[in-house]
Formats: sequence, C-alpha cells, structure tokens
Amino acid sequence: MLEALLLLPLLAAALMMLIARATAGRTLLVAAAVAHAVLTAAVLRRIAEGNPPSAFGGLLAPDMLGGLFLGVASALFLVTSVYAVGYLKSEEDLGERSHMKTGERFTNAPERRFTACLCIFLSAMTLVTCTRHLGALWVGIEATTLASAPLIYFHRHRESLEATWKYLIICSVGIALALIGNLLLSFAFVAKGLESANEAADQLSLLLRLAADVAPGGPAVPWLKAAFIFFLVGYGTKMGLAPLHNWLPDAHSQAPSLVSALLSGALLNCALLGILRGHQILIAAGLGGFSAQLLLFFGLISLAVAAVFIVGQGHYKRLLAYSSVEHMGILAFGIGLGGVAVHGAMLHVLCHSLTKCMLFLLAGNILSRYHTLSSHDVHGMRWAMPFTTVLWAGGFLAIVGSPPFGLFVSELWIFKGALAQGQWVLGAVYLALLAVIFVGMSVPILHMIQGTRPADLPRATREPLLSVLPPLALGLTVLLLGLYVPQGLRHALSQAARTIGG
Repeated sequence: MLEALLLLPLLAAALMMLIARATAGRTLLVAAAVAHAVLTAAVLRRIAEGNPPSAFGGLLAPDMLGGLFLGVASALFLVTSVYAVGYLKSEEDLGERSHMKTGERFTNAPERRFTACLCIFLSAMTLVTCTRHLGALWVGIEATTLASAPLIYFHRHRESLEATWKYLIICSVGIALALIGNLLLSFAFVAKGLESANEAADQLSLLLRLAADVAPGGPAVPWLKAAFIFFLVGYGTKMGLAPLHNWLPDAHSQAPSLVSALLSGALLNCALLGILRGHQILIAAGLGGFSAQLLLFFGLISLAVAAVFIVGQGHYKRLLAYSSVEHMGILAFGIGLGGVAVHGAMLHVLCHSLTKCMLFLLAGNILSRYHTLSSHDVHGMRWAMPFTTVLWAGGFLAIVGSPPFGLFVSELWIFKGALAQGQWVLGAVYLALLAVIFVGMSVPILHMIQGTRPADLPRATREPLLSVLPPLALGLTVLLLGLYVPQGLRHALSQAARTIGG
C-alpha cells in the first residue's frame, strides 16, 4: 500500500512526459490524484485502528502526526488537480493564440513538464510525511524543493525566474543547515548506539528511547539543543518563519495560483513536520521547555513581521503569502505553548491549509479576469464575477479567524492554552497582532469586492465550474470544521497532539 502511495505519482510523472496529447495528460493527473487520495484514506484508517502499515523494511511507517500531514497534502493535491484541468486548458488556448500570431508551431511540452513535476512533488511530500527516518525526511524535503522550482518558473518571465532562483538558493541553504542538525543529533548519541539507529528504518522510535535516557546536564544535552536550533533555522527557512521567510512572498506571487495553493497549503506543513520531529526528541530528553521557548519566540516574530507587511499591501497574492507567514507563526506559537494549544495547532494545520488553498485558487480566477495582481486596480468584483466574489469574501472571513469557520475554533483553542498556563501577556500580544492583521487584510479585500464595475471590463459571464467548485468544496469543509469536528478527526488530532506535548 505505502509502496504504491510513493511510487504511483512517479509512474504517472514518467507517463506524462511520454504523452503527447494535453487532454490525456490532464486526465492522468486527476486519476493519479484520485488514486493517491484513496490510498491515503486507507492508510489513515489503518493508523486510526492502531495497525499502521509499513514498507521498504519499515522506512515508510507513518504515525498519526505524519498521517495528518499526509492527508492534508493528498486532499489539496486532489482539489488542485481538478482545478488544473481548467487552468491548463486556458493556458493552452492562450499559447495557441500567441503562436498563431507569430506563425510558430505550438507544443504542450511545458505543460507536460509542469504536470510531471506536480506528481514528483506529491511523491516527495509523501516520503516526508510517511517516513520516521530523519535522514529520509531530509531527502524528501530537499526533493520537494527541486520538484517545485520548475513549477514556480512555469510562466517563464523575468520575475518568475528571479523568484525561482531566490527560492532555490534560500531554501537550499536552509536545508543544508538542517543537515547539520542531523549530524549534531548523531554526535549527541554517538556513545549510545546511534550507529544502529542510523541503520534502523524506524529511526525516530530508537532516538526517542535514547533521548529518554539522557541525564539532565549530561554531555548529550548541548548537542541536542544545538541540533534543534539547526532544525528550527533550517526547516524554518522552508516553513516560512520570520525572519527566514524572504523567498516566500516572491515565490507565491509569481507561481501559478494552483502551485501557490500547494506551496502554502502543503509544502510549508512538510517543513513544519521536520521541526516537530526535533521537538519530539527534545521532549523525550526532558528539554521540551528549551524547544518550546524557541518556537514561541519565532512564532511571535512571524506574527509581528506578517502584521507589518500585510498593512498597506497592494499585491493580493503577496498579501496571501504574508498571511501564510502569519499562520506559520500561529502554529509555532501554539506548539510552543503546549497543552490544549497544541490540539488547537493541529486543527489549525488542517483549517489553514484548506483555506489558503481556496484563496489562492480564487486569486487565479481574479487574475484571469482582471489581468492584474494589484488590489488597487481590482474593484467591482461583485459585478464582474459574483460567484468568485462570494467565495473570496468567505475565504477572507475564514483566514482572519472569524466565526463560525474552523480557524476561529483553532485560534481560540490556542488563546485558551495561553490563558490556561497563565501566559496573559503572550495571549494579549497574540490577540493584538491578530487584530492588526484583520484590519490590514480587510482594507484591500473589501476594496476589491466593492466599487463600481470598471468600464473596460466585460459584463459578468458564467464562471467555469472547474474554477469555482474546487474552492467551494474547500470553503464548505472549513465552515463545517468550525461547526462540528467529527469524532474520528478529533481523536486523530488529539493523538497527533500528544506526540508533541499536547
């Protein structure tokens, strides 16, 4: 089962490079996404039953924490692949018209590379979420960087090239630092049989047992602390924690909207999982307070930086990118608090991913209609594209944590966790920054929705179903999670939270 989960996207990618017809390639993309989602559901069911599957000698053996991130990545890939059918069709029509003007022959080679890289990206995320070997996890996160870079450069203009190189360089430096964290972790347990741990497929379980035997003030403590710092800085760069977030606004703003949806909704979670694995080990060694304090610090810094750049932001895709920095900060803050806040953070992972994916897909609809990324030049959306406007307004209310959406519940749990531990000052700062961000996002969003219809914009026409049904499904799911969390999901969130101090 896990073998198919990892290898099926790679097989689909190879077939896509051989298929000449664009329609067949898009069909294969959706089929691969559906198959991956079905296999993921089967894996999650076995994990919930206490009988997790394993593959490749135990190299792939997901726990509930990894399973939660796997489920999010697979669901988002399915939704974006459906959206991609209409998106790529419009890109094909645009390419054919431009080649007719120049007399050149049109080919779908860029699209074949694009869909193939999407599938490789899915396979890399599957490796990250399913493995319990920190070396394999590192390889998977590096693979996500290499697979997603061509996706950012899809439109092949100067700005996208600059964003791609910035993404590659900054994230590669971060990944290199995370590798040093792995080496430092090896030094911490060099006298306790880590040689066998490196060879063990389920390396994490062995590391947790070794960490439980670490004596307070022992020689392994400085190595463990140093290892977590490198994990936090290295994977935090990929996660988008401030001040390590520099690549994120450029990459999200220049990538195709469906790629931005996957980067923000799924890729950032993979990097977060790398940090959480390090946090697990420090908790087992009795050093959870050290890692928690660092997570709290970087969480609040990310919230503050996001608030500064969101206020007055005139580029609506960059606005969503800085919102991702904000929510990564919320996650780090909630996990750092511990207790019930960790349970809220796990729900926040799910709700943020769904909502941000929804908003980036809708941003693609807006861009195709208005042909501008400036929120100052977009107004009168309610006249030009009413269905997208309703979803855009709902997505805005969800992402800023308004009731009755799921993000309101998760952010409330995190605030409750701060109060339960007597962290009144931190709770107040948390609420104040959320309030600033709410105001900062509401100004451009409401400007885009309100106002008169521009005279040079055609009247509203029927919006393609494939452009509105995927974000509609995501929005309804986030709304449902704000009203009712199914018992099975609640148990899964609690089980995942317990592994990291919840």
